[in-house]
Amino acid sequence: MRLIDTEQTRDALTFDAVIPALRDAFRDGATVPARHVHAIQSGNARGTALIMPAWSERGYFGVKIINIFPENTHQGLPGLHATYNLYSATTGVPIAQVDGDVVTAYRTAGAAALGADYLARADAGTLLIVGSGRIAGLVAQAMRAVRPIRRVLVWNVRPAGAGRLAEQLRAQGFDAQATEDLEGAARQADIISCATLSTVPLIRGAWLRPGVHLDLIGSFTPDMRETDTACFDGTTVYVDTDEAPTKSGDLLSAFEAGVLTREAIQGDLHQLTAGERPGRRDDREITVFKAVGSALEDLTLATLVYESVGGQADA
Repeated sequence: MRLIDTEQTRDALTFDAVIPALRDAFRDGATVPARHVHAIQSGNARGTALIMPAWSERGYFGVKIINIFPENTHQGLPGLHATYNLYSATTGVPIAQVDGDVVTAYRTAGAAALGADYLARADAGTLLIVGSGRIAGLVAQAMRAVRPIRRVLVWNVRPAGAGRLAEQLRAQGFDAQATEDLEGAARQADIISCATLSTVPLIRGAWLRPGVHLDLIGSFTPDMRETDTACFDGTTVYVDTDEAPTKSGDLLSAFEAGVLTREAIQGDLHQLTAGERPGRRDDREITVFKAVGSALEDLTLATLVYESVGGQADA
């Protein structure tokens, strides 16, 4: 079994490779059982563990275990930690362990950009990032791979985090600045990307201007929310997979409020990549992409990493 460390995993993943790989994977499909969800409690600490398997006709079988502990931020730790094991799908032999944290961050930002490639305006140049964690730190790079992003605004519940991320983005060549005015930033943005573990609404539907694309990739459980229900009232909604309407607190709240029905969701990433759904239809349409993540994405990137170091499915 090959151990592929953090640096090797990161070196193998560029968005110029990640986004096309995800596009192919969503179009072609794989076997993705429902994730297993477990509540973890030890003393006063509480978290959630997700076990996410998937396998493909290419001969790979992978399992990610991801642990979500939102209170870690108070200790200066990331809220998510993951491991990823890759196996032969034909023999069950373990073939590699890949850095799950890096895979999770890149696949989440990559899927967001894939959605934006179908749903954001072609001239989208101003990006608002809500959050400043590991995944938020990759969103600007991912979006720049599909849209002409020139200006980036960063808001975080803790302003110091937004300041650090804005500084990092400036070093990458972005015109980036931190802001404490979330409403003002949202009203300027062409793309709003939320990558938080929030349980309370952050973005308000009243702030969404015509033509904006709202990208929601942070919340992935029924008790997490990044928006108020007005964000789904009269907007064009797509999801990553059919798990999203059963897992997303944002969608479940919109269903309960009666501003959105499951039938009104326009499609998912498979349907977009297969050309079965139109995506954005005009420049004034407000589009929403709600993702909860898929083991298909993890398997795709773990395979990409493994093959980049010379691995084969039957090795």
